[in-house]
Amino acid sequence: MAQEYRSEILERTLKRLHTAVDGVKASVIVNIDGLLVAAFPPGDDENPHENPTSSPQVAAMSATLIGLAERTLGRLAQGDLERLLMEGEEGVMVVYPAGRASLAVLVEKDARLAHVLYATRKAAAEVAETLGY
Repeated sequence: MAQEYRSEILERTLKRLHTAVDGVKASVIVNIDGLLVAAFPPGDDENPHENPTSSPQVAAMSATLIGLAERTLGRLAQGDLERLLMEGEEGVMVVYPAGRASLAVLVEKDARLAHVLYATRKAAAEVAETLGY
């Protein structure tokens, strides 16, 4: 039986998220240090706009946002972070903690957000399990 690498499992998890839910444009797994772990669709150096979330800058910003949200909730005694949701004019970004990593998903504005949240939470749990967190 062929060995399967964690990177392949993570990419498959992201691809499954994209095919299961309409409106998901891009997704990225970022570790706690802000380093990119996996992205879907995969990044393309020649066309960086293909997946805007696959850039190192977005990975670092996602980790910073999660860290700030966790500290803010802790300071306000509101418990652990469940998700971070940012809504803009053109779309929504949802970030779920996944152990010592996080899963950030870029979603179209008119997507069915309840479906996206459910599927992303499930995918974040799979990511945490895959990474052993």
